[in-house]
Amino acid sequence: MKYDELITIGPNEVVETRPFPPFLPSNTTVMLMGTFPPTSEKRAMEFHYPNFQNDMWRVYGLVFFHDKDYFRKGDEKAFDSDKIKAFLAERGIASCPTVLKAIREKGNASDAFLKVVEPVPLAEVLAQIPHCKHIATTGGKATEVLLSLLPKKVKLPKSGETIPYIFEGRELTLTRLPSTSRAYPLSLAKKVDAYRQFFVQSGLDVYGE
Repeated sequence: MKYDELITIGPNEVVETRPFPPFLPSNTTVMLMGTFPPTSEKRAMEFHYPNFQNDMWRVYGLVFFHDKDYFRKGDEKAFDSDKIKAFLAERGIASCPTVLKAIREKGNASDAFLKVVEPVPLAEVLAQIPHCKHIATTGGKATEVLLSLLPKKVKLPKSGETIPYIFEGRELTLTRLPSTSRAYPLSLAKKVDAYRQFFVQSGLDVYGE
């Protein structure tokens, strides 16, 4: 599959294919799923959640190491993708956007103006991580996209809520977590608490437990 592909279909419409492949360690038990990465000029690394202003990797650092800068690349305004990948592979945590192809209606990373052209090929992804039992979505839009893949309509869970997610006969859980974007009006401490609770419930060891 070609990633980071751009196809112009109109004067102000460009269909983008997500720039990074899913990260799927063979020992995955947990998968986090956002929506779509930011534009190239907002990326501080070539991996998921690459915007230095997004707090995802600070949340991970605090949850697992009690250090918000654990995954920072020295003094740079960037994260260390190699360190992140090694950690995720060790702990069995996958990362995969819910959207494969999209149109940025306002040219930015806002979910509110993201038009989904093609969702994630979830069956293909899950086939590569047979031990995965728990999925967490990092925001409302990602949750909506995953629920749209089900044959029957399912009520959108509240932030922090976990529901059963049966996909093609496979039993999973789906937890809606708060977005780590700074545009989402929730303190970093409360976001960390939500993510910590999810990882603990999923059987992963976190700092202080």
